[in-house]
Amino acid sequence: MSILEVREVSVRFGGHMAVDSASLTVEQGSITGLIGPNGAGKTTLFNVITGLQSTTQGRVLLGGNDITKAPAHQRARAGISRTFQRLELFGTLSVFDNVRVAAELNRSKEQTAEAATAAILDGVGLTDLAGQRADSLSTGNARLVELARALACRPRVLLLDEPASGLDDAETAVFSDTLRGLAERGLAILLVEHDVPMVMALCSSITVLNFGSVIACGTPEQVQNDQAVIEAYLGQGTDVEVGA
Repeated sequence: MSILEVREVSVRFGGHMAVDSASLTVEQGSITGLIGPNGAGKTTLFNVITGLQSTTQGRVLLGGNDITKAPAHQRARAGISRTFQRLELFGTLSVFDNVRVAAELNRSKEQTAEAATAAILDGVGLTDLAGQRADSLSTGNARLVELARALACRPRVLLLDEPASGLDDAETAVFSDTLRGLAERGLAILLVEHDVPMVMALCSSITVLNFGSVIACGTPEQVQNDQAVIEAYLGQGTDVEVGA
């Protein structure tokens, strides 16, 4: 079932068309990839979805409801959460308090912020680091804290902007396993990432942008073998094991 739909969205900055009639769909309980060269319009499209950037044309729907004109805070309340390319943690706060900040703002009647934070940290494997200062963490664990904080917003759709940036192979594997678990529990994830093997292994569907336009959309196998994608982004000789 589609939880997020982007329909024919365009964004123009003066004479530059950053996004040109782009459409994509994110299914509940799935990981959808959004890839393309630098400057292809991926982050701009993320900003449109989260309400940080208005559209020149097109629509954004969440759960079938048109949120195109809704401000960012209303979209967050409706269930859209995101991370950013650059780590944005409160360095002097503990791991627990970094997540509790978001949990306090999004707490439910059924669960205290402390209980919600503890549950989220357990879910992403950070319980043992709960008392550690955020600025003392490895990049891999800092990315997990950022993920945990986004989850504390109780999202229906989670947007991740290059979450594997700075991670080594072992950290990427841990992060990937965490995302698989979240999708299996029903969360919809939209992933922008330049780590092509990670994207091919994780995503059930991939949309490819180039110069703001969608040039391909399909399964990892279809995208990997699409000639336009090979020429624009993947390059010749790319042979990634899909579904690894």
